[in-house]
Amino acid sequence: MNDQTTSPARRRIFIDKQSPEAFHALLQTSEAVRTVAAEAGLDRTVVELINLRVSQMNGCAYCLDLHTKTSLRSGESAQRLGVLAAWRDTEVFTQQERAALALAEVTTDPRDSASQAAAHQAAREVLTDDQISAAIWVAVTINAFNRVSIMSRHPVR
Repeated sequence: MNDQTTSPARRRIFIDKQSPEAFHALLQTSEAVRTVAAEAGLDRTVVELINLRVSQMNGCAYCLDLHTKTSLRSGESAQRLGVLAAWRDTEVFTQQERAALALAEVTTDPRDSASQAAAHQAAREVLTDDQISAAIWVAVTINAFNRVSIMSRHPVR
């Protein structure tokens, strides 16, 4: 049973609809981050890989559905999407993609300072400072969207 079809006292609030001005600000942030990423030369494929990996880590079904569709429409392969959760164990991702994915993971779960240091060091070898900043901002932003969708229980149709 979908939370949105149950009684008003039992269903979750779609916080994006309940507080549209706050959600609009998040959308504006996302647009600014997309611009920063593009200006830094961070390929749209990398941005979507970050969106998907962070959404996997957070268990956000809505964002996984949305960004999988976006990635496939943009020409991403089903193989790469299928192995994304185990990206370290494959050879299908470039060094830049791997660096961005590592940054996304330590941004999503920043508790391990050694992993943070390793991710930053690896990123510095293949990404510019602007690309590193953009990758982290992409991860920060999708983490926020994940929380909105998870807490609202946005449905996947």
